[in-house]
Amino acid sequence: MQRSLWRFLLAAALLMSTLVRASADDGAIIDRWYSALLVADRTELSDLLSDDVRMKLDDIGVVQSKQDFIASIDEWQGAVAGAAIRHRVEKSEKGETTVLACYDFPSNDTLMRETFIVAGNRIVASTQTAVAQDCSGY
Repeated sequence: MQRSLWRFLLAAALLMSTLVRASADDGAIIDRWYSALLVADRTELSDLLSDDVRMKLDDIGVVQSKQDFIASIDEWQGAVAGAAIRHRVEKSEKGETTVLACYDFPSNDTLMRETFIVAGNRIVASTQTAVAQDCSGY
């Protein structure tokens, strides 16, 4: 009986270790995302996105493919010049991470809630929703 309990506890510990590691990996991917987004790094952003990613922009009713998103980087690069992006994870479980992100643009700021689904070290889905027209709630 003692041996069975030991095996069960060992299996549970290994499973928890895997889940914690996966969550940490997702956090690293999210950190890389915001760093690349801030400097409009097409190569890094492209590497972080799965080929079949769907990026939903709730406020404007648009769903972008990877190609659509990468094509919009020229416009984004102009908008993000001189900006800062602060983000913090609100929750992360089962491959889904919800982030509160403050986009500090030179002339205004906006607070967003963004949800990422990560699988195989790639973002496979993202949803972005405005929370406020300023970052006072950050």
